[in-house]
Amino acid sequence: MMHQYVERGTSRVVREKFQGDPLVSFMYSRLRERPAWLFNALTSSRLTNVVAALEYDKKPSDPARMRRKLARDLGIDYSECADDPATIDTPRKSFERKIKFWERRPMDPDPGVIVSPSDSRIVTGSLESDSALYVKDKFFDLDELLGTGNKEWMDAFRAADFAVFRLTPDKYHFNHAPVSGEVRDCYDMEGRYQSCHPGVVVSLGKPFSKNRRTVTIFDTDHAGGTGIGLVAMIEVAALMIGDIAQCYSAERYENPVPVEPGLFVERGCVKSLFRPGSSTVILLFQPGRMMFSDDLVSIRHRADVISRYSSGWGQTLTEADVAVRESIGYRVDGSRQA
Repeated sequence: MMHQYVERGTSRVVREKFQGDPLVSFMYSRLRERPAWLFNALTSSRLTNVVAALEYDKKPSDPARMRRKLARDLGIDYSECADDPATIDTPRKSFERKIKFWERRPMDPDPGVIVSPSDSRIVTGSLESDSALYVKDKFFDLDELLGTGNKEWMDAFRAADFAVFRLTPDKYHFNHAPVSGEVRDCYDMEGRYQSCHPGVVVSLGKPFSKNRRTVTIFDTDHAGGTGIGLVAMIEVAALMIGDIAQCYSAERYENPVPVEPGLFVERGCVKSLFRPGSSTVILLFQPGRMMFSDDLVSIRHRADVISRYSSGWGQTLTEADVAVRESIGYRVDGSRQA
């Protein structure tokens, strides 16, 4: 089935060409009918790392040709790279490329603006039943997502507004801090390595709360913070994602440090890196503290776009393409520059 998204800057509807769509379709249709151990093996950490190594670490005989092919097939713009593109001589180095985000991904200076953590496709929603964006138990189960032992965070986000950011293999795969604030908690949750393909998300049911993931809680009411209460950032591993490296840098990519409680992060700075494949970031916001940008809400409700989420769940859920550090929402305090 076709899947489309909306190009945010132009409102143009774009048909997405999925990388590895036949393999994903095979795994999640025919293969799931086979013995469970085989399917579980293919979505395990061990095989994910093996396949990722074979797929991304083999050095081609002609790296320049590899770059040209990736630029042609995936649309990768190597002119954005912070390092000399000639040093990118494996698919992994292309996947983990650093970009001149300080030039190519400008950020709104308003401290009350929330920014996208990634180059990705976004869909917004709410866990509050009175909200027009109400989407409950579709992408994730909240308790599973955060971990049943973390009651404080589950209570904080019980009626949360949320945004799901789906990264595709062609995207820049460093994640950036969406808000400014102090890290209250950061922990890993073990799980599978299921695909984040929209068709799989619809058919499998709440895979984001079952995959391996890293949960970070920011207190943005801390001095110098964005001022929207607690914010949860959940980085979700997926098929062929072998690692989620936490590497916060206050200045470009320099002097990275682990993301730990007590660390103050600045909005728009590098926070982490997915290694490698496609993956997802989820943001949770305490209710009543922020608003999503009007155009993103409008795109979410567009019924003229063919979306696998919409067809699978019987309600309109349309994705918008966004850039890292681009405004996605704003603090509710009477002023707005988003």
